[in-house]
Amino acid sequence: MKIAIDAMGGDFAPEEIVKGAVLGAREHGVGIILTGPRERIQAELNKYDTSGMDIEIEHTDEYLVEGEPPAYAMRKKRNTSIMVAIRMVKEGRAAAAIGVGPTGGVFASAVQVLGLMEGLSRPVIGGQFLGFAPKTIMIDLGGNVDCRPDQLLDFGAIGMVYARKYLNIPDPTIALLSNGREEGKGNEVVKEAYKLFKMSSLNFIGNLEGNDVACGKANVIICDGFVGNVVIKFCEGLGGVIADWMEKELQGRLPGTDVAEIIAALKRATISADTTGGGPLLGVDGVVCKAHGRSKAPEVARTIGTAKQTVEMDMVGTLKSELAAVRSRINIPNS
Repeated sequence: MKIAIDAMGGDFAPEEIVKGAVLGAREHGVGIILTGPRERIQAELNKYDTSGMDIEIEHTDEYLVEGEPPAYAMRKKRNTSIMVAIRMVKEGRAAAAIGVGPTGGVFASAVQVLGLMEGLSRPVIGGQFLGFAPKTIMIDLGGNVDCRPDQLLDFGAIGMVYARKYLNIPDPTIALLSNGREEGKGNEVVKEAYKLFKMSSLNFIGNLEGNDVACGKANVIICDGFVGNVVIKFCEGLGGVIADWMEKELQGRLPGTDVAEIIAALKRATISADTTGGGPLLGVDGVVCKAHGRSKAPEVARTIGTAKQTVEMDMVGTLKSELAAVRSRINIPNS
């Protein structure tokens, strides 16, 4: 299996991306194709012993820059490193692509090159994000800031498949994130989505509030990307602040090694990028994984493992069939 990686995406590119690619190739036994300027990538590869490893470079001078509007980049830069990586999936040269750069650019490139599954208007990103609730995933975590009710239902179907495949939960419970548990709570989109979920065959348990998120009260929590992105970054920020505070409070009370272990465990439970790496874009017709922009080598390596697993479990094929089944049961037209 070969996985194409945009070597120029993320806050620490290309150094940490290349280092993570080497780690991931070694840990997961896959071939790697790094896309971007050949000389810069080769200079980083020269720092490591890659003998016996299948790592190659696909040269392109163009790459996305943080803050650059995706629409502009799609028009002006036809061969960005992320576009080249995803194009390899389309052409069959790679089984999956990984992007660490701007989320909008990765989404736009994936949709333009691979297209969407039938009936979907947008891809989503989601997955586990709290160690305190290891059997809970949230969708969407930042891909779609405004959504229609039927799109939230699609997210529910996607989440069901994700929870079955990744968490091995046969019939995952699904809830909408709202400002109250009662059926009448929420904005108009959430209220209308509630009605659709009730008519579906999903294992829908109603609304959950923000204080339920970390308690594992549902296997799949559904919200738009605006809310989801705020939640995940709040959890990451709060986890970091608590870890720093606790480290100071415990100094002198416990041995230094004990303090370090406690702080590391707290970060694993609250900061997803430090433990899980990236997750797949769900809804595009091919495997593309998006990692956090501040990912370093260990997170890149973990994302390679996720990409390999996503291919092996045929996530794309399963999603196609499940989405069609859910939509047909409640007679929602294609988006």
